[in-house]
Amino acid sequence: MKEKTNIAVHAGRLKFAFNIAGRYLFSKKSHNAINVISGISSVGVAVGTMALVFVLSIFNGFELLFSDLFSAFDPELKITLNEGKQFKADSPEFEAVRKHQAVAVFTEVIEENALLRFKEKQMPAMIKGVSEDFKQMTRIDSIMFDGEFILFDGAFERSVAGAGIAVTLGLGAHFIDPLYIYAPKRTSRINLLRPEQSFNQSATFLSGVFSVQQSEYDNQYVLVSLNLARELFEYEDAEVTAVELKLTPQADGKKIQKEIKQILGDDFSVKNRYEQQESYFKIMKIEKWITFLILSFILLIASFNIIGSLSMLIIDKKEDINTLRNLGADNRLIKQIFLLEGWMISLVGAVAGVIIGTSFSLLQEKIGFIKLGAGFIVENYPSVTQFSDVFLVLITVLVIGFIAAWYPVRYIKTDINKTA
Repeated sequence: MKEKTNIAVHAGRLKFAFNIAGRYLFSKKSHNAINVISGISSVGVAVGTMALVFVLSIFNGFELLFSDLFSAFDPELKITLNEGKQFKADSPEFEAVRKHQAVAVFTEVIEENALLRFKEKQMPAMIKGVSEDFKQMTRIDSIMFDGEFILFDGAFERSVAGAGIAVTLGLGAHFIDPLYIYAPKRTSRINLLRPEQSFNQSATFLSGVFSVQQSEYDNQYVLVSLNLARELFEYEDAEVTAVELKLTPQADGKKIQKEIKQILGDDFSVKNRYEQQESYFKIMKIEKWITFLILSFILLIASFNIIGSLSMLIIDKKEDINTLRNLGADNRLIKQIFLLEGWMISLVGAVAGVIIGTSFSLLQEKIGFIKLGAGFIVENYPSVTQFSDVFLVLITVLVIGFIAAWYPVRYIKTDINKTA
């Protein structure tokens, strides 16, 4: 019974403090400067909150955009050796993976470094030999910049190069001059007298150019047929450097990833799209949260206005404070009133900023009123509004507002009581 009485008393005190703080917030002060500074404080908090919500939405948009671009080239799951490079893809374990009910496409891959030569120009590149079902496993057609995806036309070996390689070598789709690929021989010694005999050579005709808008791919990769890669790098039948998988639409990716790991054992790693580009996405996350911290710091500086406005309000309401004390209000209750007053200034700005920032983010997501300009992947800045981010921003702003309100109440208010 006593505990219920105490709770009721505390609730009543808080309600009383909230009512007085609300009256102080919207009522006229004896000095108009207090109203102006309070308004500026709310506007500053609103602008900072709006910027936080909008910038985080833009980062989310870029993350989704690049994730989609990577998904056009990267497989859903990629299997490689933990130690070593090549392995046999016709073992009983891999046959079990191939026949797994959740595996829609099973692609054998060979990736090796080689030297490219087109006319008088040369450059190193990563040769990726893939089987015929690579087109079904990825969305390679969606990123074709020039030509089409063909690796063998029935008579000649074809290749598909990244846009960066095509620009460096001066390549174009369906050029009549061949692209030569050189790779060191694995099964013979280097011939110092005739070094050219230490390399395997293959000629292909470029059928297309792809662009993922990422230098890692566009400036490094050339796609060729798996048979050409095996011949060029002297790999045996069924010998590969990786196996790439596409899952059925209804498959649970994380669950299937664990099942395949159990089938293959500890010698192999099975990575999803995020893990294949883990360093890139980690950098994007770090950039996002560093930006969040910088903007939060700017918001903290903007909240210093609350300290000024609340300090002036405390001085302005000195007579009211004495009246409340004469009516029986203790220092704790008086502090609660002005703490809530300062916090409500932040709350008004935070709510306004969240509403405006979320509205801008949704408009950018649907309409795209802020343009990126020519030469970029997309015309407008991408935006994805995540309400978890909005909630985090709101909590951050309210915490900063509480700290800004607590400071003058903790120190200045006490001095006034002593002089009263």
